[in-house]
Amino acid sequence: MAKRGGYMGGGMPGNMNNLMKQAQRMQRQMEEKQKELEEKEYVATSGGGAVEATVSGKKLLTKLTISPEAVDPEDVEMLQDMIIAAVNEAVNQAEEESDALMRGISSGLNVPF
Repeated sequence: MAKRGGYMGGGMPGNMNNLMKQAQRMQRQMEEKQKELEEKEYVATSGGGAVEATVSGKKLLTKLTISPEAVDPEDVEMLQDMIIAAVNEAVNQAEEESDALMRGISSGLNVPF
């Protein structure tokens, strides 16, 4: 006669507990790393250093430096392009580091399918 009242699935409860512990550990790691990333700054330049943009880990522009030589009233479009390029590069740096960090953390998660 079959035993009543237990969990029908072999060692599944233990695996589920391990999975939950892994998920909680991963969540803590992600929160810690996210905080670290938010405190970092990413700097990028364009126009041979004529424009420098600093972006926080929260991907917000925090500083913009424009060399006086880059200011040409006859060519405002070039200055605008240099600003956009520098800001976009700094944001890309922040995004790439964030993505790489999260991939590294989540790669340790062992999910059985």
